[in-house]
Amino acid sequence: MNDVLMFHISSGSYRVLDIDYAYQALTLNDPHMSTCDAIMLGGKGNGFAVETWRSPYMTPAADNVFLLIGCSAQSPLFEGFPGKHLPCRNVSGMGCEEYYGCPAWDMLGHKSFGSMSGPGPLECCALSFDSIKTINLSKLECEGYSSAYSLAPLRVDGPSGWSYGIRVKYSVQGNDEFCRACEATGGTCGYGTDGIRQLCMCGTSNSTSNCDSSKQRFSFICSVLLNFFLLGPESPVITAHDEEPNSF
Repeated sequence: MNDVLMFHISSGSYRVLDIDYAYQALTLNDPHMSTCDAIMLGGKGNGFAVETWRSPYMTPAADNVFLLIGCSAQSPLFEGFPGKHLPCRNVSGMGCEEYYGCPAWDMLGHKSFGSMSGPGPLECCALSFDSIKTINLSKLECEGYSSAYSLAPLRVDGPSGWSYGIRVKYSVQGNDEFCRACEATGGTCGYGTDGIRQLCMCGTSNSTSNCDSSKQRFSFICSVLLNFFLLGPESPVITAHDEEPNSF
């Protein structure tokens, strides 16, 4: 959409900032997510949740911290932990105490949310995705959230140097041998529009085997077309089975 790659799941739509093929990770951006420069309230953020069938091969990275902002003291997040907030903790060296050092909190005045042990909403609660499995602001009764991830070594210049976004690890389900053959010829392993059939993506075209076969097929087609123009309509007719146009 408008040259922007979007990622759509049950919790909402996210802009894809980066695809790390080597580490099989996506970096996503939610426009209603808080950062160090702006605190977004009103419960408009997507949070993060995936369908049950996706969850085995798509989940936020272990070094990704979610910082929930302005959560109600009655939030399901704290069930069984009245006044203690045990689920809240630092993740990969990132937590609320550091996050309070962001200029956005100075403009907001984070004291307005009440104290950690008082009856008012909790200012900030840092946790990993694995601790609650779903980040849903409405169900958790939170006003907003932020998300940051660590790419070791952790930056030492505080929350202003954190990488903000949701870093999601993914795994490709399918024929590993097919993917290795595809990647060995410079291609990227993927799926067809049906989500089932595996394809090797080779620049401007896709192949059902590997990019070498795609290049050979392309050379063969060029050769036959050249013969057609030189020799006329008596030249052979091509039937392409191995290649199809690239579609996004």
